[in-house]
Amino acid sequence: MSRKLIYPLLIILVTVGLFYAEKYVDKQNESYPDMSQETVEAYSEFNSDYLPSSTYNTVIKHKYYTLSYAEPFEQAEWVAYELSKNHVVNNNYKRPYYITDRKVSTGSADWRNYKNSGYDRGHLCAAADREFSENAYHETFLTSNISPQNHEFNAGIWNRLEQKTRSWAKKFDGVHVVTGGVLKKGLLTIGDEEVAVPEHFYKIIVDYSQGNHRAIAFLIPNQATSDSYYAYAVTIDDVERHTGIDFFSNLPNSIEKPLEAKLDVNYWKNY
Repeated sequence: MSRKLIYPLLIILVTVGLFYAEKYVDKQNESYPDMSQETVEAYSEFNSDYLPSSTYNTVIKHKYYTLSYAEPFEQAEWVAYELSKNHVVNNNYKRPYYITDRKVSTGSADWRNYKNSGYDRGHLCAAADREFSENAYHETFLTSNISPQNHEFNAGIWNRLEQKTRSWAKKFDGVHVVTGGVLKKGLLTIGDEEVAVPEHFYKIIVDYSQGNHRAIAFLIPNQATSDSYYAYAVTIDDVERHTGIDFFSNLPNSIEKPLEAKLDVNYWKNY
């Protein structure tokens, strides 16, 4: 074989080798949040009364949030966590790499599915909601906590709603948050693992201060918009109809039914 053919062939072989080396690198060698020495000074465990039902019976309990992984869609159907006043701090931690969630027995989707897809790796439990601890912050970069989001949506209305949620947490001295994409058959997918791209995302915020329960839910299209997030405020019952998830069945009916049926936007606007 002539040298003119050997060199291009070597370049092709090296390029292909590097591609597959990156694609199939042993994930067990990647860094992983180490909770063994973690303190709990700024953290209070999530109350299981506020956990939704799991459509796929795959509830994964991490230290700083709980999720239900939907393997057919390669992402969580919901992520639930408590956001207290003490959690809302800014420590400017260095952003880590996204890594697979080893607690998901089927394997959470690899971050490389998102490369060149045109979609952001959108956090469900926001990284900024977990800056009270470096390990808590790093835990939000598990790929079970991300979902494909339109960039303008992620950086726009979704980001504004996340900021407002932190504001409510400070005003009420704590809220419960449940959030995820609306998962259904026929969605666009990205990557080799066919990660589904939700057409809508929801976020439910529950204020439990002073012994009273109040809630607001949002169901927002995964696209650019200059609208206020209040334009997409809905009842929890509405989110249940779209997702098929039973959100607060662990609460007494006397609390659950009015909490899920009522929408009082003015109450939340006052804060």
